[in-house]
Amino acid sequence: MDYSIKQISEKTNLKAHVLRYYEKEGLLPCVTRSKSGIRRYSEDDLEWIGLICCLKNTGMSIKQIKDFVELSTQGDETLKQRCTLLIEHKKNVEIQITEMQKHLQKVTHKIEHFSAQYEEYTSHNLESACPEKVH
Repeated sequence: MDYSIKQISEKTNLKAHVLRYYEKEGLLPCVTRSKSGIRRYSEDDLEWIGLICCLKNTGMSIKQIKDFVELSTQGDETLKQRCTLLIEHKKNVEIQITEMQKHLQKVTHKIEHFSAQYEEYTSHNLESACPEKVH
């Protein structure tokens, strides 16, 4: 099945200009065109877009993604290089996750700290706002 740029844009939540940019940069080298020059995307293109978004969203540069795509277009003799590239990227993502977990722990600690302070503040202000009962 072929898709228009609008359909792909809707499926991927990417703007049409981003898809055209990816194509111009060589990240989508196999997008075909109709006789009238309209882009036609295939299921394979949709898969590539998913991989490009995954790699980009996990911190891989456009240049690195382009290198990966170029290796892929060269066939099976580049499988080892592609695996090496992805293994290295995976290590970088794991480092980022570890760092983000540390940051999350600090934010969580600060939330607990300020929540406790706020509780103390509000309970103290409620006590001073209510006059003591006279017996």
